[in-house]
Amino acid sequence: MRLRETLNDWFRGRIRETASAAVRYKLASRKANREKSTNRSTKSALYQAALATERALWTVKLAQRPKSFWYPYTTLRNLKPIDQLLIESGFNLSELCRGLNGKIADIGAADGDLAFFLEKMGFSVDAIDFESTNFNRMEGIRILKEALNSAVTIQSIDLDSQFSLPSERYDTIFLLGILYHVKNPFFVLEKLSRIARRCFLGTRVTKKAPNGHSLGRYPVAYLLGPEECNNDSTNFWIFSGEGLKRLIHRTGWNILAYTTIGDTRNSTPADENHDERAFCVLESNAYSVSRQP
Repeated sequence: MRLRETLNDWFRGRIRETASAAVRYKLASRKANREKSTNRSTKSALYQAALATERALWTVKLAQRPKSFWYPYTTLRNLKPIDQLLIESGFNLSELCRGLNGKIADIGAADGDLAFFLEKMGFSVDAIDFESTNFNRMEGIRILKEALNSAVTIQSIDLDSQFSLPSERYDTIFLLGILYHVKNPFFVLEKLSRIARRCFLGTRVTKKAPNGHSLGRYPVAYLLGPEECNNDSTNFWIFSGEGLKRLIHRTGWNILAYTTIGDTRNSTPADENHDERAFCVLESNAYSVSRQP
């Protein structure tokens, strides 16, 4: 009888201890999540500043031309996954962009939103696009430059040619949403690795072919038909994730940080409902060699 009472007391004590530990764990988890959320909100000031800049730029844009004139996509929204990637990997945008050359390039600048935002952060920026394929023939970015009294350098360059950029060396290049628009992405990335120390790269990737066959584990690229994706004949190569990583390494870059967003399970090359994007921070391993006399 005494043994049974002793065992019951022991079990009740263990239950109380377990329940108490569970409560302590739940409270600690909630506190950690609150601290993590607060910390993340504080650190995401970059994206909040980008949104504020986007709103300010639209005020300027609409004072100059109707909405239909301007590039319809929100280019500064690309900074949301980049901001999150930087937070998770412990990097800082300003530190990554700052260097001896004092120059940044925004390639595929559209109306220049990112270029003007980077200039606002204190950087000297070359904004590069191609008049023939730009939404408003680069009239928009030139209008904004004048309205903002900006010092951003603007130049029309065909990346499908044997191109040269306005500056010989760059600390950082932004190449967001452009890789699938160039016919020879290998040439472009390889050339950029020789003149830039770092690169922020964003492009569409795919897990599957249009027929559903898995491509995810193969280092391959899918060549789009001229009207297959957004009815835009300037869309060409959509890489698998492994294909993009292989391309990056073969063209003289190291991956410092990498993430994907969107449909990360069943993405396809062209379906807007199965769109996956890769964002990465790259560092050149050819840059220092190319600087030697």
